[in-house]
Amino acid sequence: MKKLILALTLSCFAIGNAFAQTSFESIDVDQSGGITLAEAGAAGLPWTKQQFEAADQNADGALDIDEYAAATQ
Repeated sequence: MKKLILALTLSCFAIGNAFAQTSFESIDVDQSGGITLAEAGAAGLPWTKQQFEAADQNADGALDIDEYAAATQ
C-alpha cells in the first residue's frame, strides 16, 4: 500500500511539472487572458470538468494566469 501511495504521489508531481512547462500564452489560443476547458483539452491537458472547475477559483469559466499557475504547481 505504501508503494502505491508513493507511486501515485510521484506521478502527480511529474504530471504537474509537465503542465507547468506548457506556457499560459500558448494554451490561450484566442488571447482572451483566460484558458477555457476546451483550450486546455486542445493543448493536451487531461483535466476533467471537475478538476477544471476546482482550479477556476472565481468560477468565470476560464483560468486566469494565477489560477493556471496554481493548478500546475
